Amino acid sequence: MFFPKTFLELLGWPYFDPLTCRIVAAALIGIGLESYWSRNAPIESYRGMLRLKIIWSLAATVGILIAMFSIEEHPFIGWLLALVFAAFNLLWVFWWMKLRTR
Repeated sequence: MFFPKTFLELLGWPYFDPLTCRIVAAALIGIGLESYWSRNAPIESYRGMLRLKIIWSLAATVGILIAMFSIEEHPFIGWLLALVFAAFNLLWVFWWMKLRTR
């Protein structure tokens, strides 16, 4: 969030937009902190947060893949991020389905 250009250069990402980087960082920080703070909350709070994570990770995966197919260069970090968000999405869908049966 504070040094997006330096961070993206370390990852080999050829493009830099400080606004987008900071919005993504804010979303990651927000979801991470809310997940941590609500870890002992009632199940209904957990279900709502789980739905948010499913929607967000799916949208992030699709957005990253669209970006990767829209640019001439295909940096490895883009594919890695798409894989990470897709894996989180599958994990969260698994838990959502498991909770739905209860």
